Amino acid sequence: MKYILFEDFSGMPVPFIFPDRVDHADMREQMPYTLVLAAGYVHMRQGQFYCHGGAPELEATARAEDAAIIRDFFLRDEAE
Repeated sequence: MKYILFEDFSGMPVPFIFPDRVDHADMREQMPYTLVLAAGYVHMRQGQFYCHGGAPELEATARAEDAAIIRDFFLRDEAE
């Protein structure tokens, strides 16, 4: 799967995860957020997220903290 991590209107990071067949640039055009924080590929193995690669067309790469941001986003939704 691919992902883009945006900064939302309140300044918080918001991940969008989508299929590999969709281009990062095409997904970027669909989102209302202006700032791309990171982008790349995300995989889940044994219950943990791993992010790597990047999206040169967005001038963005995966960062070390992205997997934790994605994990926390999903955990937050479970807690609500």
